Order: sequence, then C-alpha cells, then structure tokens
Amino acid sequence: MSKNRKHVAEFLDNALTDCAQLTPEESYFSYKGVLYPTSICKQETLEALESFEARKDDVILAGYPKTGTNWLDHILNSLESTAAKYTDEQMKKRIALEKELEMTPRLEFGDPDKFKRMEKLPSRRVIITHLSPHSLPKSIFRNKAKVLVLIRNPKDTLVSYFHFCNNFFCFPNYKWDEYFSDFMNGKVGWGSYFDHVAEWDKYIEDENIVAISYEELKENLNLGLKKIAKFFGFSLTEEEIQSVAEKSSFKAMKEKGSETHGVYGDVFFRKGTVGDWKSLLSESQSQEMDRRFEESVAGTKIGAKLKYEVYCKV
Repeated sequence: MSKNRKHVAEFLDNALTDCAQLTPEESYFSYKGVLYPTSICKQETLEALESFEARKDDVILAGYPKTGTNWLDHILNSLESTAAKYTDEQMKKRIALEKELEMTPRLEFGDPDKFKRMEKLPSRRVIITHLSPHSLPKSIFRNKAKVLVLIRNPKDTLVSYFHFCNNFFCFPNYKWDEYFSDFMNGKVGWGSYFDHVAEWDKYIEDENIVAISYEELKENLNLGLKKIAKFFGFSLTEEEIQSVAEKSSFKAMKEKGSETHGVYGDVFFRKGTVGDWKSLLSESQSQEMDRRFEESVAGTKIGAKLKYEVYCKV
C-alpha cells in the first residue's frame, strides 16, 4: 500500500503559475555558490534548513537530480507503509495530513515555515532531498538519522537532466552543447554532479549512511529492495518485497505518472533506461566526461559503486 501524493501535482501546478512570470535569467538563484530553481526553491527556505529537526527513525533519501529519486521515493513509501501495516483509514489520515500541512516533494522545496509544520508529521517520515551533505541540516547527522544515497552514472544523469530541463517549466530551454558545458561546470540546478558524489563519499563509512546505484536497482530490483529494507529496518516478507517490486517497475510508475505528478508524469518518467547517453554524447564529449570522472571520483568508494567501465564505456 503506497501513498498517493496528489498534492505533489498541486505543488507543481502552483509552481507553474510562479514560473510563468520569470525570465530565463530569473529561473535560477545562487545560494552559497550553488544554483537553485526559483519557482520551487526559496533562499529563505534554504536559510531556514537548520531549523529542521531530524528524528532518528526518519527515512531519508538523498540523490542528485535525475538519478531516480522520484522512482525511489515511491519505493521507500511503499516499503515503509507495507512494513507498518497501516489500515486504509490510517493511510487516508496520513495522506490528508500531508496535504493539510502543505508538504512539498523535496526537503528544500517550498516555504521556510514548512520545517515547523513537519514536526506534526507522524513517524516514520519519508524525506527526499537533492542536497549535498554540507547543505543538509546538521540535525540529520547529530540525531543519527539513516540516509540512503542514490547515485547514477554521470552520462545518463546528464542526458536525463537535459531532457528534463527542456520539458519542465521551471527551467529555461537549452541547446545540447550549451547544456553539456553547463553541466560539466556545475552551472545547473543543485550544482556540480561531481562535487555531489565526492562530498557523499566522505560519509560512506558512516553506519547510518549507505549508497545504492540506479543501475543496480535496474539490474535486480528485488535484491535492491531487500538491501534497502534491511538498512532501514523494515520487516517484510519475500511476498511483500515481490509485491512492492512489481508495483514499482518503471512501466508501472509511468502508467501512474498522471496520478502522482499530474500532467508532468511523462516528464518525470521519460525512459528509465541505462545507456541513453549514447544517443546524445559525441565522442569528444564522452571522452571529456571520462577524464572528469577519472580526476574527481573514480578513486573513491562511492565512485567504484557506479561501475563506470561497465555503464559509461562503449
């Protein structure tokens, strides 16, 4: 039994209204050297992040944009609610409370007062963010909340992010070569992919943090779900794991996209494949990415989990 968060679509609709008034130059703002989309993030909210008080039993997912966070958001909610054995009435109350409290789909989205409202949410809270460790509230680490770090190979992340920006209202349209350059230089929403991965690598030995790759979930979703369930302490049977896996396939998510994300369902769930980078990257761009990966994260433990040689070489 998964949460049907229709208020996510409502949040996106409201953001569309705000976005319509923005020029391309106003689409982003910079906070501490990192760009954020103006229509869904506010500087005041980022400044107020430290007021968020994490709980030890929070279920936190952190992933750079377009690494599969919408997919894993659904999976985590399904695992949590299945393990908790909520009745239909309990589930309805939880969903109604989220809507009443105007919960936004990412920790850093929305207004700065949201952190006070989040205190009214019952445990276990499922919290999703695109933020790097240095931008997250310190209470997450102080209170030893568990964080699942989602990673995806940089070439597919780049291509997925490019298509997303050109099909989603919050971002100005880009030409491919222009976007490639901006991505490589960290001039995109949430900053540098490479810095994000390298920063999380510093925490990879923490017992409350574990990394999982988009690719390993695509290879064997059942095995990935068991790993996630064990990490968060979800007590689930083999049958329950299988049921969540079947309902969480990319095909199933895409079919329900209009239900969960309104008219933007096809934008959030475009292809869901591994290797789509071959459709856009030129040979020179591919080699440039290879060099950058080698220089920045190839030698890290989290970088090794990406299996770059398998997924990013022809």
